Amino acid sequence: MNDTDKAKIGNIYLKLLNQQEFAAEELDYSNFNNHMPTLQALSTIGNSGISVFDLFKKEHIFYSPNFCTVLGYNLQDILDNGHHFIDNKIHPDDFIELMKNGITLLKLFYQFSSDEKTNYKLINEYRVLNAENKYIKILEQHQVLELDKYGNLWLTLSTIDISPNQDIDGKMKSQLVNFRTGKIVAFLDETKTQETTSVTLSQREIQILQMVKDGYLSKEISDKLDISVHTVNTHRQRLLGKLGANNSMEAVVFASKFGLL
Repeated sequence: MNDTDKAKIGNIYLKLLNQQEFAAEELDYSNFNNHMPTLQALSTIGNSGISVFDLFKKEHIFYSPNFCTVLGYNLQDILDNGHHFIDNKIHPDDFIELMKNGITLLKLFYQFSSDEKTNYKLINEYRVLNAENKYIKILEQHQVLELDKYGNLWLTLSTIDISPNQDIDGKMKSQLVNFRTGKIVAFLDETKTQETTSVTLSQREIQILQMVKDGYLSKEISDKLDISVHTVNTHRQRLLGKLGANNSMEAVVFASKFGLL
């Protein structure tokens, strides 16, 4: 991946971030201040590097003192150079996949209700150069810390730890986890990407998948569409098969990513 590729995908990501419209005067940063003791405690107890990204300001507004120590760097390195200091240490192959997944996630979250947005955690495992100029794998977790009063993604929390899996030759992994239900949504690999882009869904399947995304249960879908629950469940099973998904949430992610919804 060259600098042009990075710039292109970075611009796409930035355009998505800018789709949200904030009322600056209504953002109450005292809410963030209330989180500070907890964030400090988490970084100390778990020895995790913690940061908070402000989607209104488009910048990180908090780093725990130990944020860079897991990689052997000093916090001042990132304070002087911004988060690009860490971005430039990410393995080039992993960086492009991280950005792609970030774009997919934003598109998906923009369609979620406010409650849904606070139920999910993105877990990435990828390679970063440490201070000894050696690649190590880290686990990074992202989740919503605060929404604004209109349901916009406002503050997001990130934690980084050394991954117990140090297979440096292995590809990066991403999972979207509903931490209230335990359901896991795996992101697409290249093979599944090619398969999914050739999928065609019927209007009824699209209708049902949209209702699943909106949180309707099979019985509720049955009542609204005036079809049997058995018919709804048959459509849902066919959707999983067509999209190569393990569960309804994966089906929604895959369909959204490739413009089928």
